[in-house]
Amino acid sequence: MDHSQFHESSVGKLLLKFSIPAIVGMVVNALYTVVDRFFIGKMPDVGALALSGVGAAFPIAVVIMSFGMLVGIGAGSRISIALGENNEERAAKILGNAFLMNIIFSIALSVLGLLFYKPILSAFGATASTMEYAQEYTVIILMGVVFTNTAFAMNNCIRGLGYPNMGMITLLLGAVTNIVLDPIFIFVLDMGVQGAAIATVISQIVSSIWAVYFLTSKKVNIPLRFENMKLDLQIILNIFAIGMSPFAMQLAAALVQILFNNNLNTYAGELGIGVFSSINSIIMLFFMPIFGINQGAQPIIGYYYGAKDYAKVRKTYILAAISATILASFGFLACQLAPATLLGIFNKEEDFLRLGVYGMRVFTAMLPVVGFQIVSSNLFQAIGEASTAMLLSLSRQVIMLIPLILILPKYYGLLGVWVSTPISDLLASVLTLIFIIRIFRKLSKIEGQARS
Repeated sequence: MDHSQFHESSVGKLLLKFSIPAIVGMVVNALYTVVDRFFIGKMPDVGALALSGVGAAFPIAVVIMSFGMLVGIGAGSRISIALGENNEERAAKILGNAFLMNIIFSIALSVLGLLFYKPILSAFGATASTMEYAQEYTVIILMGVVFTNTAFAMNNCIRGLGYPNMGMITLLLGAVTNIVLDPIFIFVLDMGVQGAAIATVISQIVSSIWAVYFLTSKKVNIPLRFENMKLDLQIILNIFAIGMSPFAMQLAAALVQILFNNNLNTYAGELGIGVFSSINSIIMLFFMPIFGINQGAQPIIGYYYGAKDYAKVRKTYILAAISATILASFGFLACQLAPATLLGIFNKEEDFLRLGVYGMRVFTAMLPVVGFQIVSSNLFQAIGEASTAMLLSLSRQVIMLIPLILILPKYYGLLGVWVSTPISDLLASVLTLIFIIRIFRKLSKIEGQARS
């Protein structure tokens, strides 16, 4: 890592330097799901049904990614903090431990998933009509877990080491591969949903190989070396302390997806699951730039926090929060003004669009405040306050949302399903604002004590 950039460049320039590659990478990464569903939705005669099958399988992919986040985001943050403290030896050990832990978790997930995927899919909302598509997709995805999570986890470590452009390239390689292979496997080779899954796994293989190649090359100042892969309990616990927040948030997202699938199946039928899957894909495209800003801000905040430059910690956060709010507001306007156009990307059947337009407008009603909430949770994660980061992350996906999705549909039917999310978004943002005020006051107090 070039330490001089943190001292010579302005916070704004640093945020742009780290965020733009991350934004490009995250948007491109979102195309994995969007492109899969785009082509699956175009399958003759069965497109809407196949979308519902893949939607039922999606929580499994979310659970898989949660373990990649546990290791990757936790390690990336710890590496940034170690570098801010000028402790390169510790950063190298964090990288080695993260790599080995990721492999162990990935193998375990593959084995367990392949043993129990059928009852899991039934619990996740797959029906007799959609189970075939859900199984075809799931089995292939489970066979490629080690590549999926290696690509994600090591990409976070690459950014934590201070190579944002290389992190972007890692994601681009995989996403472009997926975009090219999807229509070939789905239509040319007539493999349908199974073909979409195969294309995804191959693309993740490409990304993971490239990430490992870069980390073991002479191009990186702190390379991945075998001698640093000896598991160190203290390092692992430190990684998990930060990674636990996004890990819990992803698991919560999977649980929420399951609850939505089952409620939508009750109040809107199988079509509702396919609609929700498509709405999620669209919102993901708007959220990925926000996550990119998060990833760009994280090593900067971590470095300055490690260096005890709290003024720049605050400035980085404020710039990130403003940027995220602007992006979220743009997504809100698009979803409110052109929902049919966006949903038509996946399927243009009349019933699909009628249900989807209604759902999208209600579901995204509080989207402008979500950018602030996501970036604020990331602030606490970047400075190592894992418990607060977890609380704020879970406030939106668990503490507020799950009770709402369990209660409101009983009284308001389908409207209750859709409206639970914007209510949760608003409540979580108010809670987050309280914690942001507290941490700003805490940092100001520390600065005052240091001056005196």
